[in-house]
Amino acid sequence: MDLDKLVHQPTRLQIFAYLYRHGETSFPTLKDDLDVTEGNLASHLRKMEDADAVAMQKQFVDRRPQTTYELTDDGRELFENHVETLESLIDNLDDS
Repeated sequence: MDLDKLVHQPTRLQIFAYLYRHGETSFPTLKDDLDVTEGNLASHLRKMEDADAVAMQKQFVDRRPQTTYELTDDGRELFENHVETLESLIDNLDDS
């Protein structure tokens, strides 16, 4: 059973789960709610963006720049497949 390393890494798994549940979210909200540093979050989001798992949007809100992130369709599929793999792993424990 292969776990997708992009999704399985603990911080990225939190990001995937958060965005899956909440949808489009601003960078500061992600940083605060996941209790991670800016640099750590930015690094993981960049890796996810490079894999086309997350989309970034920059806009101005009240004349201030705001960056938001949301899972792409591929990102949602990666997360759902990962959850299915984990559920299968748990189900197989019952068969042992």
